[in-house]
Amino acid sequence: MLSLRSTALAALLAFLPGAALAAVLGYGAPLAEFAPATQAVLAGSGSPATAFYARFLDRYLVTDTPDRIHRLRYGAVTPEDRGALEAWVAAQAQQGPGGLARDAQFAYWANLYNALTVVRVLRDYPVTSILDLKRWPWNFGPWDEDLIKVQGVALSLNAIEHRILRPLFNEPRVHFALNCASLGCPNLLPQPFTGENLEAALQGALEAYLAHPRGIALEGEVLTLSSLFDWYRDDFPEGQDGLLAYLAAAAPEALGPSLRAYDGPIAFRYDWALNDAP
Repeated sequence: MLSLRSTALAALLAFLPGAALAAVLGYGAPLAEFAPATQAVLAGSGSPATAFYARFLDRYLVTDTPDRIHRLRYGAVTPEDRGALEAWVAAQAQQGPGGLARDAQFAYWANLYNALTVVRVLRDYPVTSILDLKRWPWNFGPWDEDLIKVQGVALSLNAIEHRILRPLFNEPRVHFALNCASLGCPNLLPQPFTGENLEAALQGALEAYLAHPRGIALEGEVLTLSSLFDWYRDDFPEGQDGLLAYLAAAAPEALGPSLRAYDGPIAFRYDWALNDAP
């Protein structure tokens, strides 16, 4: 169960519109030095190694859950595997995205974000919500903490998401690639992203999220969407009709006509409880 502090924080986050959320979380200007075209021409050592990260996910990620929400067995992670994951993250940060093609760069940042999130949760585990992980009482979770350096630039989770991936790649499906260690979030996928699997993985993640009630729930005459579509409204097609058409194109076929025809109010919700497995 979420603590009283986490519950209040989750309620506040759920009702903040995107612009206000950006102000609260302190997004900065895009980090132009990490633009895909700039990084692609730099010297590099080929595709990032993901073998260890794939083994870690295979060992600790539970995907066959009754509610179809993937959960991580944080409590089962051995000290050796935790240290190895931290070492893998450090090695990826040391290597950087230089020399990679655009899709491989996206995969690099998405894997780094997701692995860093797991590392950060493990540092303070056990917790009931990622919102409990904060340096100061007024922080909203750990997202503004500088956790790594890539090419000499100190980066937080916020920086990776909001100063690199969102503004520099212009890919709204980024929101279904990143996992915030919460039940309301799109699933942490069992395989790392690669340049080769990126398109299929992104589209699969989007469709899986929209096929689950935490993504879309049309109950009677009330449409409820994940708060992701409220917080990041500017990343999706303009206007309610545009958003619903976008969702209808990727949602289960049976939902499509109802979404396209819907003209009522939209409610939003998000579950910040930790995606922990027994």
